Amino acid sequence: MTADVETRPAAPAARRGSSSGEVGDRGGVRVVLRYVLLVVLGLLFLSPLIFMIVTSFKTRGEAAGIPPSWIPNPFTTQAYESILAAPGTPVLRWFANSLVAALAHAAIVVITSAMAAYALARMEFRGRGVVFGMIIATLFVPPVILVIPNYLIVGELGWLNTLVAVIVPTAASAFGVFFLRQFFLSIPEELEEAARLDGASPLQIFLKVIMPLSRPALATLALLALLTNWNDFLWPVYVLFSPELQTLPAGLSTLQSANSVRYDLLMAGAVIASVPVLILFVFLQRFIIEGVSRSGLKG
Repeated sequence: MTADVETRPAAPAARRGSSSGEVGDRGGVRVVLRYVLLVVLGLLFLSPLIFMIVTSFKTRGEAAGIPPSWIPNPFTTQAYESILAAPGTPVLRWFANSLVAALAHAAIVVITSAMAAYALARMEFRGRGVVFGMIIATLFVPPVILVIPNYLIVGELGWLNTLVAVIVPTAASAFGVFFLRQFFLSIPEELEEAARLDGASPLQIFLKVIMPLSRPALATLALLALLTNWNDFLWPVYVLFSPELQTLPAGLSTLQSANSVRYDLLMAGAVIASVPVLILFVFLQRFIIEGVSRSGLKG
C-alpha cells in the first residue's frame, strides 16, 4: 500500500512531460514545414530568372530546343560574345542610354514629387484637397492614352530622337506625390515646430529636416521611378529613331525578326539588363521595406 501511495503522484508529471514533448515535436515539425514551403515558393519565383540565366549560356540550337533543358550542354558564352561584338547591336551603348535616362528620370521624379507632396502635406492653402484629388484622379488614366498627346508635345518642343524625350514627359509622377505625402504625414510636426522656433525658413525645414528623415521613402520612390523608365519599351520605340540612341528594352527587340528569334541572344541581353536592377535592390532593400511600411501610418 505504501509503495502504491508513493508512486501515484509521479503519474501526472510523467503525462505532463510527455504532452509537452509532443507539443515541442509538433512545433519543430511546423517550423520545418514552414521553411520547406518558403524554399519551394522561393524557387518557384526565382525559376524564370534562373532559366533566363541558364538559357543565356546555351547554344542557339539548344536555346530553341523543345523540351527546354535546365543545364546547358555545352556551356558556352557565345551569346554574350555575339551580342557585345556585333556592330548592328550596340548593347553597351543601349545600356548607357538606359542608365542615363533612368537616373535622370528618377532624379526629376524625386525632386518634383517631394516638393509637391510637402506642400500638400504641411502647407495650408485654399483648394488643397481639390488639388490632391485631381492628382490622384490621374492615376486612373491608362498611360497608353497619353502616348499621342505626349508625342505631339515632344515634337513641338523639338525633343524627338533625343534622350530628353524619354526622361521628361513622364517625370511628373502622381504616385510619387501620393506616396511621399503619406510619408510626410507620418513625420511628427513637433520637429518642424522646433526648427521654426530656431529661426529656420520653410525651405530650410524642407531641406534640412524633412528630406533627411525621408530617406527611406525617397530611396523607394527613386528605385520605382528608375525601374519604370528602365523597363519602358513602348515610348522609346515611338520617340527614338536612331539605332545608337535606343534604350536597352527597345534595342533588344531588334534581335528578333519575323522569321526567327535568337533566344540565346535575347536571354543574354535580358541578363545584362537585369544586373543593375538586382544590384540596386540588394543595396536599397532596407530603405524600401522601411519606406513602404511607414508611408501608410497616417493620412
